[in-house]
Amino acid sequence: MKRILIIEDELSIAELERDYFEINGYAVEIEQDGNSGLRRAVTEEYDLVILDLMLPGMDGFEICKQIRIEKDMPILMVSARKEEIDKIKGLGFGADDYITKPFSPSELVARVKAHLSRYERLMGKREQLHDEIKIRGIVIDKSARRVYVNDKEVTLTTKEFDLFTMLASNPNRVFSKEELFERIWGFDSVGDNGTVSVHIRKIREKTEVDPSNPQYIETLWGAGYRFGV
Repeated sequence: MKRILIIEDELSIAELERDYFEINGYAVEIEQDGNSGLRRAVTEEYDLVILDLMLPGMDGFEICKQIRIEKDMPILMVSARKEEIDKIKGLGFGADDYITKPFSPSELVARVKAHLSRYERLMGKREQLHDEIKIRGIVIDKSARRVYVNDKEVTLTTKEFDLFTMLASNPNRVFSKEELFERIWGFDSVGDNGTVSVHIRKIREKTEVDPSNPQYIETLWGAGYRFGV
């Protein structure tokens, strides 16, 4: 089910939009404040954002710009302001569409469907060119076996790359040391589960700003490791 985030301070409008989207099979969440809306948009996984222009805390232009830095997904900006300059500015900050109020909820749903469909086609073409994983500043190019952290390439050994890629390919899933060793090194390999800990430490040294306080590969004591999102 596709997830949509509506950032809109007028609750009655947001709830009406939500009702129409839910009827059409979408999961919808609402935020009424600019700052909290931005935080959720960049830290949680959504397929599309509907963004009001005038919001408490932070306006839609700035939110759009910040989302674009972190995420690649459709953003539809809505506003009662009809001036051409606002539309140009919104699109310039990265919005995929600019809709002026009042508008038909049915039209909004139709536009959302069109943008999601176009985005899926575009992503399909990209995946054919590059088999990549992108999570919070990390880019793993699986076909080229390269890893980038905040646009800077880091060099991983073969096993480090395989281990890092497997964890990143399954975000939020917890893997025990035993499972990681079996998957990466194989049942017949010489070594023990301590090998996993050593490789995790080396990966952190290469990918983390502060390896002692890791932001990517998290340790769950007594359980194993997971790649946090």
